Amino acid sequence: MGTTIFAEMSELAAATGAVNLGQGFPDTDGPAQVARAAAEAILAGRGNQYPPGAGVPELRRAVAAHQRRFYGTELDPDAQVLVTAGATEAIAAALLALVEPGDEVIAFEPYYDSYAACVALAGGTRVPVTLRPPGFRPDLDELRAAVTGRTRAILLNTPHNPTGSVFTAGELAVIAELACERNLLVISDEVYEHLVYEGEHVPIGTLPGMAARTVTISSAAKTFSFTGWKIGWVTGAPEVVAAVRTAKQFLTYVSGGPFQYAIAEALGLPDEYYRGVAADLRAKRDLLCAGLAEVGFEVYPPQGTYFVTTDIRPFGLLDGLEFCRGLPASAGVAAIPSVVFYDNRDAGLPQVRFAFCKREPVLREALARLAALRRAQPPAAAVTSA
Repeated sequence: MGTTIFAEMSELAAATGAVNLGQGFPDTDGPAQVARAAAEAILAGRGNQYPPGAGVPELRRAVAAHQRRFYGTELDPDAQVLVTAGATEAIAAALLALVEPGDEVIAFEPYYDSYAACVALAGGTRVPVTLRPPGFRPDLDELRAAVTGRTRAILLNTPHNPTGSVFTAGELAVIAELACERNLLVISDEVYEHLVYEGEHVPIGTLPGMAARTVTISSAAKTFSFTGWKIGWVTGAPEVVAAVRTAKQFLTYVSGGPFQYAIAEALGLPDEYYRGVAADLRAKRDLLCAGLAEVGFEVYPPQGTYFVTTDIRPFGLLDGLEFCRGLPASAGVAAIPSVVFYDNRDAGLPQVRFAFCKREPVLREALARLAALRRAQPPAAAVTSA
């Protein structure tokens, strides 16, 4: 239902002239030099025809260099890096390659909606472990209890969409120990790796025993604000990456040749760029969280990503789906009901997600419009620390 609700909310926003804080994409493009690199690649005829199935060598080398630079991981770009059509294809290819019909895949809910679809396409069974407010921390006892003799993989997402939780090194160590103990794979979606405001992003594949059993996934979309280019990648042990490639070749085969050259350049941007992206989004997070709390939402400030989860119960309301369907007309703002990311619908029903990857004036305009909610039905505002 997630993809359907994104389209519905965007259509409602367009029809009503609402500020769209629903679907998570920036309202400005990424670095001009990266855009120029794509244009130059097109004009120079680089990548206009089918690129290599694993991705252009320049990008595979750049991904390997990125992993070494930020995490100290040494990768063979020819055997341990696979370029995909965004992280969504990487997730699909990994699950199709590594999960057999009847296998169970544990995922921390709420979760990105493609997880459910891709597990189903692979013939697997999704087993949710719920992250609960206010901190949305993983319940490691619940996780351990969820593992059965049919469990094949843990689908991990940190920084976590939609809650913004950043799993700690200690939490990841327990997950890693469990994976090693029960011989499980971990498919780790790390697309928000550079959008961290509290804590530190630790790739689980760097932990003891995990290099051979982790599929690490990331993409250019969130870090560089080129979501339409759909350039992602998979890294891991050679045999794991080879397995994922067997599925990927029958999905898109290849994509985005000129964009691959541009993202190779983007990955080499200086540390100041990466720090600047996080600092800019941290300021926008703080602005939106404070404003939503003033309006009356219960707010769960995220540690990472560019989403903030709220609760509408201070307004005396319980159904986030109904609330979001009425919000564009009543307040001129669009948001996403978090319930679409849950199997356990009762846990997510009163939650609503807002995106803050927008220009500051847009966020301020959204907050000014949402003030109508406070005037219509004054609630008791609350901010709950993550």
